[in-house]
Amino acid sequence: MNPTEHIAATEPATGGSTEYINHHLHHLQVKVGDGAFMTLNVDTLFFTLVLSALFVFFFLRAARKATPGVPGKFQAIVEIVVGFVDGLVRETFHGRSKLIAPLSITIFCLVFLMNFMDMVPVDFLPWMWAAGHEAAGHDPAHAYLRVVPTADLNTTLGLSLAVFLLIQVFGISHKGVGGFTKEIFTAPFHAESTGMKILLAPANVLLRLIEEGVRPLSLSLRLFGNMYAGELIFILIALMTLGSSLGHASTWIMGGAQLVSGFAWTAFHVLIITLQAFIFMMLTIVYLSMSAESH
Repeated sequence: MNPTEHIAATEPATGGSTEYINHHLHHLQVKVGDGAFMTLNVDTLFFTLVLSALFVFFFLRAARKATPGVPGKFQAIVEIVVGFVDGLVRETFHGRSKLIAPLSITIFCLVFLMNFMDMVPVDFLPWMWAAGHEAAGHDPAHAYLRVVPTADLNTTLGLSLAVFLLIQVFGISHKGVGGFTKEIFTAPFHAESTGMKILLAPANVLLRLIEEGVRPLSLSLRLFGNMYAGELIFILIALMTLGSSLGHASTWIMGGAQLVSGFAWTAFHVLIITLQAFIFMMLTIVYLSMSAESH
């Protein structure tokens, strides 16, 4: 990323820092159904689909062109990622499933790619979209576009709910319907006598509901919070020279500060986006491993 591109921040027609922030944090939306039954964040869906297609295309290409000899650069990168994730799955997941390793690789790479969109200069794609919007005869002030899918709570919650459903599927497939249902009433508090099992059943069910409910919430909010905060900080850095004049000395001072802060935050944010993808993947593996194990 080149933080100097933040200096040329595009100010919407309404002007002002508040309007600039609100403009950048507003999704391109389409209302569906009578009475706005549903609102789709089109930008989130678009970038998610594009990044998913890129992930599938490049990994399939690497698989088809893989050679047993000295690998190319991209093949070497793919092999490192696959080997690293496969090793983590073997150490963490104690059940038997051919789905876990491919699922983990998909989660890590896709979440990383969605997070990595935060490295694109904050005004670059919105500026292109606004220019196209204006060329089509529309008001560029209403050309909204957010490019980081994981900065949308709908995306992170959707991913977390998918993991939540997989947890239940793995629990039933490894323990059977009877064993899975029995565990809800008998864990974590165990009892030998039938009477004590009945007495402890309400507490076990309550704790199970809390445990299952916390998992998707923690997964989604952790990823969303980090990416939303990162996106907001890039917007605030861009504000440092918003509406500045090139002939004014303060512009050059703030421009230098913007350049330094942009590079510093970009370098730190690379670590955050990678770490968040890794955490999401690891927690998924751990939760699936726990669901496959019997108490």
